[in-house]
Amino acid sequence: MKNQEQTVDPSESKLPLKRNLSYALLVVLVFTSAMMVVFQVFEYRHDYRQLSSLNREKEALNAEWGRLLIEQQTFGATAQIGTRAVTQLRMYSPPAAQTVVISLPMNPEQK
Repeated sequence: MKNQEQTVDPSESKLPLKRNLSYALLVVLVFTSAMMVVFQVFEYRHDYRQLSSLNREKEALNAEWGRLLIEQQTFGATAQIGTRAVTQLRMYSPPAAQTVVISLPMNPEQK
């Protein structure tokens, strides 16, 4: 028998190492991708809760704005009535000298 020399190709010994490194890299990338998905879902839910809160606040402010507009119109109408009474009907408040206060006698039942 002849001794056969085995020649070992250096690239063949590195093949399992490269394969294992590739698998490890893929596992790390998949894990990183999964963590980013979890982070994005968390961020989306946080932003959605904040948006809902701001929408509720907006609706409350719109309701208050409507009430304030009604109140403003009420006060504006009072001033407008007073202005029309003076200009169109020539009404005025009498001075104190022309004002008479009448008091009614009290009934015995009211005492």
